[in-house]
Amino acid sequence: MRRRDLLAGLSLSALAGSACGREPTPAPPGMAGMLDQARAAAEAPALGAVVVHREGVVWSDVAGVRRRGGEEPVALEDRWHLGSNTKAMTALTYARLVEAGGAAGDAPLGDIFPTVAIDPAWTGVTLEPFMAHRAGLLDAGHLDGWYATARSDPRSLTEQRLALVDRALSTPPNGAPGKYAYGNLNYMLVGAAIEQITGQPAEPAIAEQVFQPLGLASAGWGAPPEPSPWGHRNLFGQLIPMDPASPGADNPLALGPAGTAHMRLSDYGRWLRVFLGGGPEGYVSDENLARLTRPWPDATSTYALGWGVAPRAAWAGTGPGLVHEGSNTMWRCAALVAPARGLAAAVIANRDTDDCAPLAARLIEMAGQV
Repeated sequence: MRRRDLLAGLSLSALAGSACGREPTPAPPGMAGMLDQARAAAEAPALGAVVVHREGVVWSDVAGVRRRGGEEPVALEDRWHLGSNTKAMTALTYARLVEAGGAAGDAPLGDIFPTVAIDPAWTGVTLEPFMAHRAGLLDAGHLDGWYATARSDPRSLTEQRLALVDRALSTPPNGAPGKYAYGNLNYMLVGAAIEQITGQPAEPAIAEQVFQPLGLASAGWGAPPEPSPWGHRNLFGQLIPMDPASPGADNPLALGPAGTAHMRLSDYGRWLRVFLGGGPEGYVSDENLARLTRPWPDATSTYALGWGVAPRAAWAGTGPGLVHEGSNTMWRCAALVAPARGLAAAVIANRDTDDCAPLAARLIEMAGQV
């Protein structure tokens, strides 16, 4: 399996401890030193965490070394891979284009992709079902073998994505329309739509709509360049550091809108604050923010547009929470947003591990008790 992107069931096991650790920002009671203990429990070379409220950072810390077998410690200014947590940024980019009048939110696929011979089964379908993973488009059958050949494809990223869209839409859905089926190709298609609308590759378009207006200066694409942690591939139980200069250190670049963004913890915290109502004034309307975070198509779903929805999670308080995880099998990023508590947290490891989401939940609970 080339890629795993997960929405974990969140356990709330306590991870508090008293191991020595750095405290770059004042830690709420119980948080001091806990990150290094959590890193050791996860057997991760490095772990980073950030907790934010609407106005800014509550607490952030890093622990460990940049790569297994090395001695260089991670630093707060390092960049971390976000995996499929990129999807929420792609969804917001499209929402902003609609809000600015550059795109129609109800535009059918035929209007968005005029050069694609679209199968009649897709007639009238808009982008929202793809952003909710309910369009009936499965990775299986379309991305089989693609991961092995994409890195050597001489075409531009835009051309590669449009070719995948042409292949997918020229035949009927290979899944069941209306049924939730998580897949990266859905967001590669949304990225291709953004390219058709803006006339530029999805990556600079997302930068214009998300990175730049939010001041996410460290944001980029692919494996975080040095100096930063290296991702680690698990090969028969052995963690292998992956040089970020190696093509194998991340998924093929054409997957970008579905999951290759990276940035510093402080910048990712600034992004999460948008979903607590802490973005720049006028950045996104309340209506659009609600649409992006509302279960789609209705309250029976647990996925919105780029975010999973946790309707009854203890860490979320009295309202629903937002949750998403991403992994390229060499990193794991877990982000949780609790609007009712006014708090959000992200935990990122430079190996794939199930420990990030429970720790993020615990951090929100602890910060909420202060």
